[in-house]
Amino acid sequence: MSILEMKVPSPGESISEVEIAEWLVKDGDYVDKDQAIAEVDSDKATLELPAEESGIITLKAEEGDVVQVGQVVCLIDMGAEKPKAQEKKTTPKEVETETPKALSNDTEKAIEKKKTYASGTASPAAKKILAEKEIDASQVKGTGKDGRITKEDAENYTPAMGSVPSYANRGTERKKLSSLRRRLAERLVSVKNETAMLTTFNEVDMTEIFELRKKYKEEFKEKHGVSLGFMSFFTKAVTRALQEYPEVNSMIDGDYKVLHDFMDISVAVSGPKGLMVPVVRNAEMLTFRGIEQNIRDLAIKVRDNKISIDEMTGGTFTITNGGVFGSMLSTPIINPPQSAILGMHNIVERPVVKNGGISIAPIMYVALSYDHRVIDGRESVGFLVAVKEAIENPAEILMGGNDDSSIRRALEL
Repeated sequence: MSILEMKVPSPGESISEVEIAEWLVKDGDYVDKDQAIAEVDSDKATLELPAEESGIITLKAEEGDVVQVGQVVCLIDMGAEKPKAQEKKTTPKEVETETPKALSNDTEKAIEKKKTYASGTASPAAKKILAEKEIDASQVKGTGKDGRITKEDAENYTPAMGSVPSYANRGTERKKLSSLRRRLAERLVSVKNETAMLTTFNEVDMTEIFELRKKYKEEFKEKHGVSLGFMSFFTKAVTRALQEYPEVNSMIDGDYKVLHDFMDISVAVSGPKGLMVPVVRNAEMLTFRGIEQNIRDLAIKVRDNKISIDEMTGGTFTITNGGVFGSMLSTPIINPPQSAILGMHNIVERPVVKNGGISIAPIMYVALSYDHRVIDGRESVGFLVAVKEAIENPAEILMGGNDDSSIRRALEL
């Protein structure tokens, strides 16, 4: 007999333990090599655990157990043969059901009448009154024939002191937080406690981006296979603003301030296990197409729980878009050890003043939360204004010119 001890592999640097989130197989199942047998939560991501060999599996850990990297979590009997698929044969006897004999009309009526006058049954008028009062019929004692609840019973009924109406029946579920959620909670609390976090706000007129997308989005998607979304414009605007205000692209390390000459942009993506922040590397060097393709690929990995630790480590600045959920305005929390985060929100048509007159424009409120220990007001406000300027004049500032040829060149059309 050849038994393989499967140990927890290291998901990434600095991770020493994981939690068994869910076993995808049962004890005694036959598994194939590379088949996903479990999902494990680290403090940064949810990962699949593949079978290292084929054979019969014996589980050595329970769902919810926290296990160390290198710990044995299951055994695989590699000498076991794969069982033949057993098909359950259904005999005619098993599917046969007895057909009830038809009841006479008189019998049906008698049964129905008996049901109507059963004890505790409310008359139609009483039902209506009880529903309006949100009272369960079982709480009312009927005075009619065979205990039937009459209209008068419903009108005169007064709930006893302290009685609980039927609509207030409530349940409570106690569910352990995953290690990913617990770690996220710790990080969020530490950010609030350990940073001097402030938030500055501005508003952005999205008219020009709307016009550009309306004109070029179909051709862009047809050629590149991805949509021309808002994220590429904002990522471009952010990398430009970070070059102008490098303090925003820094972090604190003890008594030192670390400045980055590259822009690795973390993009908040909602997944089945919670909010993830995969990183678009060297975003300052990417085209619109490159940014959109990177974000799409990372979002798919988050959705399918295929994202790796490396793909979520090392960002220098974060963009989060609460607008996809309908948020009008918020104060996003910094993603440590970064020093700033940009919050996008929903786009609403609002009255604005242009050229001395009032017009309607699609407006987005934007927010920049920043660590005041590293970033001063001048840098934070200036950064957000730089983002606003680029978004409101994207062709000239982000694409190299307002003419069609410059825009098409930027979009690689």
